[in-house]
Amino acid sequence: MRRFGLSMVPLGMAVALSASGCGPMGEADASRIEATPVYAPLDAKPWALVWNDEFVGDELDRTKWTPEQSCWGGGNDERQCYTDRSANIAVEDGVLLLKARKERFTGPDRPPEIAADPNPQVTQEYTSGKIRTKGKHSWTYGRFEVRAKVPAGQGMWPAVWMMPEDAEYGGWPLSGEIDILEAVNIGAQCEECEGDVGENRHVSALHFGELPPGNLYIDQKSALPQLDLPSDDFHIYAVEWGEGLIRFLIDDRIHLTVTSKTWSTGSKKAAGNPNAPFDKPFYIMANLAVGGAWPERENETGLDEGALPNQFEIDWIRVYQCADDQKTGLACME
Repeated sequence: MRRFGLSMVPLGMAVALSASGCGPMGEADASRIEATPVYAPLDAKPWALVWNDEFVGDELDRTKWTPEQSCWGGGNDERQCYTDRSANIAVEDGVLLLKARKERFTGPDRPPEIAADPNPQVTQEYTSGKIRTKGKHSWTYGRFEVRAKVPAGQGMWPAVWMMPEDAEYGGWPLSGEIDILEAVNIGAQCEECEGDVGENRHVSALHFGELPPGNLYIDQKSALPQLDLPSDDFHIYAVEWGEGLIRFLIDDRIHLTVTSKTWSTGSKKAAGNPNAPFDKPFYIMANLAVGGAWPERENETGLDEGALPNQFEIDWIRVYQCADDQKTGLACME
């Protein structure tokens, strides 16, 4: 989800550099190589459900989630304040709704773990919702999946992603980031997209490397096999994460696989550990951002206020761990 100051890792080149013992590539060396998604079928594996939220009832389960209240824009120049109000976070008919609205709102600058003291107040022209399991639930390795319908519209940026619970290797991105699902500007004009419906790709990504500006990421933009808009219906987005191996799926078909030969961290605490930073507990969050540097520079550019109000619909979020191999998770990924 965090996209500022990024360098991108060419998949083949990154593996070669890692194998030869080189560190992360600098920004001058990094360039974009568009990977072709490979929709590999997934065989059934003995994943055991260990945590879930089916979003039953008529309110958010506060034993599982904490709404984030912040207006700083996530470091991406996003335009919203995240609030803890039913106008922005609601549970209705078995679905979590994260609602983006055009309305002037004043709230705290940053969430508690990165806030100044005192935490200044910031005013934004939009509001939305964001929920996190931070401080309540986190996991190392497993299958993490969400059944969701993303919103359409230029400037809409829904995401379900994971961040390190304790950032043991240091500040972002030294301790890593796992983006299960991102979707920007769905339905907007897109010259690169296959089909005739406009922007129809969702994104999965890993963030890692040195402190900015030496941060790196690997991502994959993938369309549905039928080239439909993902905003037309619910789909299951997932990541399977094991020791030294992470793969992303859409409707149980793999579209991106990354290994520890490709990722890295600049943290001295990780010396001699090839699996760092993706070997510590991560928590889950879901949000709907309004605008931001990434969506506003892509497709039709800017923010279409006609796309508001809008909402990100989540049917359920489930966490599984490998019944036969809880230590590494790899027995369920072979």
